[in-house]
Amino acid sequence: MAKSTSGRKNLQFYSTQDIGDQEINAVLEVLKSDYLSSGPKIKRFEKEIADACQAKYVLALNSATSALHLAYTMANVSQKSRVWTTPLTFVATANTALQLGAEIDFVDINADTLNICPQFLEDKLKVARSINKLPDILTVVHYAGNPCDMDPIHSLSQKYGFKVIEDASHALGANYKKVPIGGDDRSLACIFSFHPVKMITTGEGGALILGCEEMFERAKRVRSHGINYLDNNHNIKKDRPWYYEQNELGYNYRITEIQAAMGIVQISRLSSFVRRRNEISKLYKEKLKNLPLKFQLIDGNSLCSYHLFTVKITDKNYDRDELFRFLKSHKVASQVHYIPVYHQPFYRSLGFSKDYCENVEEYFSSCLSIPLHQKLDEGDIDFVAKKLTNFFS
Repeated sequence: MAKSTSGRKNLQFYSTQDIGDQEINAVLEVLKSDYLSSGPKIKRFEKEIADACQAKYVLALNSATSALHLAYTMANVSQKSRVWTTPLTFVATANTALQLGAEIDFVDINADTLNICPQFLEDKLKVARSINKLPDILTVVHYAGNPCDMDPIHSLSQKYGFKVIEDASHALGANYKKVPIGGDDRSLACIFSFHPVKMITTGEGGALILGCEEMFERAKRVRSHGINYLDNNHNIKKDRPWYYEQNELGYNYRITEIQAAMGIVQISRLSSFVRRRNEISKLYKEKLKNLPLKFQLIDGNSLCSYHLFTVKITDKNYDRDELFRFLKSHKVASQVHYIPVYHQPFYRSLGFSKDYCENVEEYFSSCLSIPLHQKLDEGDIDFVAKKLTNFFS
């Protein structure tokens, strides 16, 4: 019997987790163990992330938002700080800087790569220097898993004196000029997300990568209430082994052993996930090449993890929202990534206008993310391509 082309289960979500028996068994093993928190699985998960990213110091956390907050905290972001980022991101990238009192601003994107444009960045920096308002931090976002052009960005950071943080929530498994995202020691920090729609999942979760040991040790304390349990060889511990100290405020950003166990299995599958997402993206581009759609440009020196497959409608006779509704009527999920951060009422209250970044506005008005995850088969891709072709016919 031929497989039905209606109500395809794999197309109900634009992205979804890929969990198998290995992950389930790993979780069950932890549930039967002595540790549910602060145990050996977390340390092993952190090592697996470090190995995958060629990174020095990794902290697993309960969310990418926590990782961003810790990254900004380690960068000493405060009410005196200026943080710049892209508006084509989830609000957490900017929110966590504001929560520490920083002044936020946005840099427009390259219309092809959809990442922060180095030329626009340089132009904005020149103006900022002339009025003595240079940023302290630039947070780049590797949008949809497409690595930013980091060489010119780091050159500008040296010239203008700001630090770089990488929001790599989309980009675990990607690389820039053969260096894994997370392994660039020119950046102050890099963060990842393990939300169910991301490259790997721990249910909820995130990670913070740092290149400085001293900063890493501080972040480890701040992750857990700012408490220092002291080395067992410390003089106080010899007489009072139960002793600990709190020397600064911290948070409860800990991940669980259950999540870490799942993460260990998931990261062992990362390369196959990235490979499959690249295969699917290639098929989409081939099957949709004759439609009025523009695809994100991936530089030949980069490997994109393809967290998202986004299309931009290039024919003004067609409406993005109508396409969204059309696909939904045929049980094909899609999503808009993202509403520009400065469109949000809270950011409008800070004085940002709805047309603050020209390229972001042009992209946002006609973009859509179509289904992309490892569970898709070629029949699913053919079905999506057929429905898109029908819409534009």
